[in-house]
Amino acid sequence: MKEVRLGIIGLGYVGLPLAVEFGKKLPTRGFDIKTQRIDQLNAGIDMTLEVEPELLSQASQLSFSSDLDRLRECNVYIVTVPTPIDDRHCPDLTPLLKASETLGKVITKGDVVIYESTVYPGATEEDCIPVIERISGLTYNVDFFAGYSPERINPGDKAHRVTSIKKVTSGSTPQVAAFVDELYSLVIEAGTFRASSIRVAEAAKVIENTQRDVNIALINELAVIFNRLGIDTEEVLQAAGTKWNFLPFRPGLVGGHCIGVDPYYLTHKAQQVGYHPEVILSGRRINDGMGAYVASQLVKQMVKQRIHVQGARVLVLGLTFKENCPDLRNTRVVDILKELADYNVAVDVYDPRANKDDAVHEYGIRPVDQPQDGAYDAVILAVAHREFCDLGVQRLRAWGKPSHVLYDLKYALPRGGADLRL
Repeated sequence: MKEVRLGIIGLGYVGLPLAVEFGKKLPTRGFDIKTQRIDQLNAGIDMTLEVEPELLSQASQLSFSSDLDRLRECNVYIVTVPTPIDDRHCPDLTPLLKASETLGKVITKGDVVIYESTVYPGATEEDCIPVIERISGLTYNVDFFAGYSPERINPGDKAHRVTSIKKVTSGSTPQVAAFVDELYSLVIEAGTFRASSIRVAEAAKVIENTQRDVNIALINELAVIFNRLGIDTEEVLQAAGTKWNFLPFRPGLVGGHCIGVDPYYLTHKAQQVGYHPEVILSGRRINDGMGAYVASQLVKQMVKQRIHVQGARVLVLGLTFKENCPDLRNTRVVDILKELADYNVAVDVYDPRANKDDAVHEYGIRPVDQPQDGAYDAVILAVAHREFCDLGVQRLRAWGKPSHVLYDLKYALPRGGADLRL
């Protein structure tokens, strides 16, 4: 392996843990356009809570900068920027193309660019590489080379971290593929899998989350059916789960920057080549409709318990897209809030993990500092943060009025502890 000076572009949930691991082995420059983020990391603070201060300090060869001149010192670059969707559920490649423009300004002959961001098959070589060529004046696979190694970070998961998750790698030539695989092998303890091409690696990543999305959609649809039949969904899943090959999915809201987004990248590409993906889009419709379903179930239960809906006060516990994580991107909890607003219900949101200013900026919601005891007609446990689960049923119910509904979306409470489960 040549003498690598590594630059990692994008220091979020994906880029920072990777930069820390490489920074233990190689000269590594972490680059981000957000100067506030750089200042925090230089001070040893990770606001995403993915990397503890002691781990940051162990990366002795890692430095952080938002200065392009410092990035130019590198000869291998890894791109770990977000790949969101727009309001029409179409891929928004803006961050990826901006990062490619940045690369075009700094790369030189012989450099290697590796993308980790989730995309549809072909995006790396059809969308990103031409940007680098146009700005740099260099020729792909002659003057510079590319690889693709999809991220597999699971935010908030302290058991499955970057080094313990097997890594798919690929390269634009056989020699580059071998180089990329060897590079990641320096830090990935779980090992690597070398795909035959960049397109195969891109496709492998996008179907990982599509498969989960479709499976969760099936369980969500089953939950709707079982609720109508008066059968407890969790009991059914526990019984079915005694068979060795039954997949242990659970119903719920499907948000975040992976499962709720990535399938649209695949369906977008499928439609470009003339195929309408019915199963994937059907699953997306079911999952995107779960917030409205939750709100309707709550309202029905309130009516059953003779609680007046209009003007009611509801406490929603959790705003982030998943438990034990401060990430608010694409959280589907907001779908519940929007639906309840249509019923003229006043909602307080409480989430000790979420940044209040971010919540205001992204959704116009400011979470309360602390809920009021005895103030709410309903309490919804929407996100199973440890802080909520540790409180127990009695404490959660203390926030409700003498007559209230406790709705457990996450099966986090003992059976019989809540009035309503998904």
